[in-house]
Amino acid sequence: MTAHIPDPQLRVDDLDAKLSLKEERGKRRSRYTSRRHLYLRRFLRNKAAVAGVVLFGLLVVFALVGGVLTSYSYGDVDFANLTAAPSPEHLFGTNASGNDTYAQAVHGLGRSLIIAISVSLLTTLASAFIGAAAAYFGGVTERVILGVVHFLMVVPAFLILALVAQQARGSWWALIVVLTLFGWMYNARMVWSLGRSLREREYVQAARFMNVGSVRIVVRHLIPNIGSLFVVTFPLGVVATVQSETTLSFVGFGVQLPDVSLGTMLNDGAQSVSSAPWLFFFPAALVTSLTVSMAVIGDGVRDALDPSSRSGGRA
Repeated sequence: MTAHIPDPQLRVDDLDAKLSLKEERGKRRSRYTSRRHLYLRRFLRNKAAVAGVVLFGLLVVFALVGGVLTSYSYGDVDFANLTAAPSPEHLFGTNASGNDTYAQAVHGLGRSLIIAISVSLLTTLASAFIGAAAAYFGGVTERVILGVVHFLMVVPAFLILALVAQQARGSWWALIVVLTLFGWMYNARMVWSLGRSLREREYVQAARFMNVGSVRIVVRHLIPNIGSLFVVTFPLGVVATVQSETTLSFVGFGVQLPDVSLGTMLNDGAQSVSSAPWLFFFPAALVTSLTVSMAVIGDGVRDALDPSSRSGGRA
């Protein structure tokens, strides 16, 4: 009985194949990494966008740990200091009910951030899947989805938002649901228009030929190839949500007492802006800082992903 002796040449060929595979993977990883570095370099060269990131980070830190600078909660009442001006005890003063304005600003900013980020994230996900599905399936599915989109786009959304928010008695989670239901249509139509050109690409046709599921094609092939759109629309969605939530709360249809948001603080401060301006200017400064920071971040991301833009400097 003879022992089988492996051919040394086969071992060498197998080792060469493994090394070639590792080199190819390394090249792919390097290419993707260099692309991310390119986007990051272009973004960091945009001074306004970097300043927006710093400002937004400071606002998040203020909402998370700003309460340690005061012994008052947003619901505490100081009957000895009604509509008191800013002082070491009350950093932002107090309102007519004796609530500490600084504590309310910390809580209100946190509540507005939760609503804005949640709504922007949910609307981005909904518009991505619905728009890409309409573009991929076409036919009756496309016509039905576009019909719903166009109908919701012409509906007076603000009146419905105000009515539903009032029925929900100012619940912030109900506000998230309502703002999400009426906030995904415009982005979904943009995704649909971009997805129509992608559904005829070779990789989509190849996946379809290999009997890959339709949902998998939409999730794995269509949506990732228009991911740059979502990166840009997410911060802009935060801006739009902050403005919507502030407007609803300002006119009395958003977050209701005893809860507090920046919109409710603006509503309270607008009634006494001449006699107690701190009640209006402090929340107004926070709203302005939040919207401006997210707007310049969105512009910076858009310029970093756009090869024709020179805002971020030459790579």
